[in-house]
Amino acid sequence: MEIFHNLIYGFEVALSLQNLVYCFIGVLVGTAIGVLPGIGPLVTIAMLLPLTFNLAPTPSLIMLAGIYYGAQYGGSTTSILVNLPGETASAVTCLDGYQMARQGRAGPALAIAAIGSFFAGCVGTLLIALFGPPLAEWALKFGAPEYFSLMLMGLVAAAVLAHGDMTKSLAMVVVGLLLGVVGTDVNSGMSRFEFGIAELTDGIGFTVVAVGFFAVAEIVKNLESPEKTEVFTKKVKNLMPTIKDLKDSFPAMVRGTAVGAFFGALPGTGPSISAFSSYMVEKKLAKDSSRFGKGAIEGVAGPESANNAAAQTAFIPTLTLGIPGSATMALMLGALTIQGIAPGPQVMTSNPDLFWGLIASMWVGNAMLVILNLPLVGLWVQMLKIPYRWLFPSIIMFCAVGNYSLNNSAMDVYLCAVLGLLGYIFAKLEFEPAPMILGFVLGPLMEENLRRALLISRGDPSVFFTRPISLAFMLLAAFILFIMVAPAMRKKKEEVYSVHGA
Repeated sequence: MEIFHNLIYGFEVALSLQNLVYCFIGVLVGTAIGVLPGIGPLVTIAMLLPLTFNLAPTPSLIMLAGIYYGAQYGGSTTSILVNLPGETASAVTCLDGYQMARQGRAGPALAIAAIGSFFAGCVGTLLIALFGPPLAEWALKFGAPEYFSLMLMGLVAAAVLAHGDMTKSLAMVVVGLLLGVVGTDVNSGMSRFEFGIAELTDGIGFTVVAVGFFAVAEIVKNLESPEKTEVFTKKVKNLMPTIKDLKDSFPAMVRGTAVGAFFGALPGTGPSISAFSSYMVEKKLAKDSSRFGKGAIEGVAGPESANNAAAQTAFIPTLTLGIPGSATMALMLGALTIQGIAPGPQVMTSNPDLFWGLIASMWVGNAMLVILNLPLVGLWVQMLKIPYRWLFPSIIMFCAVGNYSLNNSAMDVYLCAVLGLLGYIFAKLEFEPAPMILGFVLGPLMEENLRRALLISRGDPSVFFTRPISLAFMLLAAFILFIMVAPAMRKKKEEVYSVHGA
């Protein structure tokens, strides 16, 4: 019964006029961002982080969360109508959604995407409400060794499961850890890695790193790509799906929601992996798999449900353990720290209005998205005609103004530009930036808990292996590494044998 009282309290918070307005702004901006290719929720949240500095914690988190799951909705619109995914997780929707549009069934495809997203969003939010409190209660029993081991496991999982080469991902984690320790050491008061620059004695600001590596680097990268503005479907009719469409789609929605909920709660996975996994599940279970890629409605329902469920359940480890499962969740934690709130299980007890208000706002936001998305399809398609060269100057201006406004420091703007250039170089070398931001966020917390654990044990590192929970996290981290490294080692061994055999 306690959960119902908490949810009622959450709805009281979420339905206040201020929070409703910021929830609407979040989902509206998120949908628009999902529609526009090349921007994405990560860049938008990074860009808007400075604006949350003057907001109360609850409305700022409600708005940022709305941008995140709103982008999952918006991405499906351009995937179906233009064969151009506005968001990475919507790429798989192009396969069948666009084929449905070519067959004159764009309306049912958009409706099923919206219904599946709403269903998955509601279920995902319910899972946060059900599993968040017991997980946070369990996490309150953690000591410094357990927190260090948990964060280590989270970073290893994020690096291993990230796109691209695992070695490069681990290297980016190390870059993030190094950036995180720049500034004054809390324990000794000594300056570290500031190279005589007075502005770096307080460390590198989170927004500077986030905006530089994601917003600025992404804009520079997009400018070298040719613009695609051709819109194939201009009029969408018959939005209501048939009974057969609903009957065919519902099992795919349920399975997609289950797949998305599972992957969303794991660190380093996120909506993209969830959507592709759901598509493969639907193709495997289908009686006639040849329909996929030719306009199968299950190929729209499953992935769209999966990416929205993943977007919601990603908040479970973020809000309860203080462990971000993705780069976007790391930005959410950054928004919390900007507000002076220490992330972790104590958030639920010390800021119940934030925790339960955010959960309730997700139901409200999902309802807003269904109402918004279908009637405004024409507007979203028209937005695709805006050339990117007109958008990027205003985005860069917002980035510069936002960074300067936090500390009134020109150094932050220069540093953001340098990090943006560095982020672009990393992108060209195929170094994924997401593990870096996770390392940057968790680095100082890991260092603090490592020192605390070693102080308690009087310098004995076995403390991480003699406590059961800490040992379990350490073994899990080692297991994840082994699972990913083993195939490469086996392949190398086979190559050596073949050379000697020859």
